[in-house]
Amino acid sequence: MPHPVVDANVDSIFGKYSPEEFYTRHGVVHHEAFIRNSSGLSLYTHSWKPVKGKAKGLVFVCHGYGSDSGWLVQLTAIGFAERGYSVHAIDHQGHGQSGGLKGYIPLLDAVIDDCIQFFDSVRNVAENSGLRSFLYGESMGGTIVLLITLRQVGVYSGVMLNGAMLMISNKYKPPWPLELMLSFIAPLIHRWPIVPTKDIPTISFREEWKRTLALANPKRYTGRPRAGTAVELLRIVRMMEQRLEDVIVPFITLHGELDIVVDPAGSEALFEKARSTDKTLKVYQGPSHHHFTSYRVERIFASWRVVCSEYLQMDEFQPST
Repeated sequence: MPHPVVDANVDSIFGKYSPEEFYTRHGVVHHEAFIRNSSGLSLYTHSWKPVKGKAKGLVFVCHGYGSDSGWLVQLTAIGFAERGYSVHAIDHQGHGQSGGLKGYIPLLDAVIDDCIQFFDSVRNVAENSGLRSFLYGESMGGTIVLLITLRQVGVYSGVMLNGAMLMISNKYKPPWPLELMLSFIAPLIHRWPIVPTKDIPTISFREEWKRTLALANPKRYTGRPRAGTAVELLRIVRMMEQRLEDVIVPFITLHGELDIVVDPAGSEALFEKARSTDKTLKVYQGPSHHHFTSYRVERIFASWRVVCSEYLQMDEFQPST
């Protein structure tokens, strides 16, 4: 069963189909809703569930910086649901259809609070009683899901990381003089979009049509990183470097060796230092930051071992043409 990206094209994540036709084609039903967090901020959430049968488990999705849960990451979510899982995602503050200043994350802890609030509400629904729960995170979302497991020890059966933001590449982050300067001036200009970095999609996809499709996302943040956001993400990465040994949840971490946004050395360090008794690291030759949608997955969620081993026990990825 291939990844749903095979049905996408340069014009639409749904390819030649309408959204409704796409969901039907993949045997899932889609639902969307707005919730409010503890501060009263409106947050967009949605879910994909298999049309037939009881769900095998719950998968909670966290997207990356500047992105949202309704574009390319949605294809992966549909792939999970197509294989029998109830999948749920949230647009983080300042992203997608959620409230807040676009591209602005002054405190990642607030985003983690939102995720925990929403994910807990889903797990507490009667029909989900007894189902195993898993977390899937891309880039910044990978860091978020790890931090969730550090807060909620023992709640999640496994974590899946795709290009997790555990070490920002020197090729992407600001030059060190500016990085140092930002820490001093950010409190004064924390909302200003002034950090000189490249637009992530332009350097994250090797296949031109997928790069074009990613850039066409109408809800993504297209401005430069805001000063406060950049300082916060750099702080979180430094903090995570000190907490890798605290990770005990079963996990698989996937990374592309040519990633120039998030250094694959971060995933390697996680694998080496985490105290998880079941952990898997896969570094793929060639792929860049958003490598998952560049590959054809024949078996996602095929059998249970750990870390949503149904995701772990997949056939070798084969580069798409």
